[in-house]
Amino acid sequence: MENRRYDYSPIIRRPKIEWPDHGRIALWVAPNIEYFHFDKPIRGSGSNHTPDVPGYTLRDYGSRVGVFRIMDVLDKHHIRASVLLNAEVCEQHPPIIEEGNKRQWEWLGHGMTNSVSMLDYAPEEELGIIRAVREIITRATGKAPKGWLGPGLGESFNTPDHLAAAGFEYVCDWGNDEQPTPMRVKSGRMIVVPYELGVNDIRVFNRENHTPEQYYRMVCDHFDTLYEDSATGGRVLCLPLHPFVIGMPFRIKYLDRALDYICAHSGVWRTTAGEIADWYYQHYFKDPGRFEG
Repeated sequence: MENRRYDYSPIIRRPKIEWPDHGRIALWVAPNIEYFHFDKPIRGSGSNHTPDVPGYTLRDYGSRVGVFRIMDVLDKHHIRASVLLNAEVCEQHPPIIEEGNKRQWEWLGHGMTNSVSMLDYAPEEELGIIRAVREIITRATGKAPKGWLGPGLGESFNTPDHLAAAGFEYVCDWGNDEQPTPMRVKSGRMIVVPYELGVNDIRVFNRENHTPEQYYRMVCDHFDTLYEDSATGGRVLCLPLHPFVIGMPFRIKYLDRALDYICAHSGVWRTTAGEIADWYYQHYFKDPGRFEG
């Protein structure tokens, strides 16, 4: 089965992209702010039993403590976060929404809860869940989300079409490029805004067991290569964060240092995923046609 959502497009054969003010790197920072059910196994914790007290409480620590350390660091660097938000956070942890709104953070849909993947829903349920996520976030934050990242980056074959039907304009599950990608959907329009897996904190620390110093070096090296490559066309640098991971006392300063390094360079556009999508739609988007499937 071939992927017909978008065409193959080698980056060396595209028109040059420039970000605002001749920017070279579009930097967006993506805290995953999530809610987990106490009576369900925690994906990625290494345990399948319930209650998983260590796995659950570690993630609860992120919502109680770690997320506010991230806020402090981003405030220092004048960066508005683009939050991948489980809708149940709006009801369970409203102070996080209040603090994010004070900072004019951007909110993206991230499912109802990280305890349920989009693949866990019956096909006839998925569109209703996506619409409900959008409605809950809109009601809580005052602004309808335009972007989406599935819990665990999970999608069904129909998710892009359902997202477009529900009013979403970009999706971040597809890690196929360093620039936005037009995507075919049955109605409406959709693009992929790049979301980074290589320097995702949960992968770096929890799966690959790197040290905080190595994380700092990886982020800086990643940036250096993108910055050099951006001479031929703007690139997107996403820094995915999880409050229970990077928000630990012994790790948070390495995020601060990495942002110090990145923001010291000229041509870095400190932005949000939605602003990247808006700029791309306005200046570079070409309709790839309808999805037939």
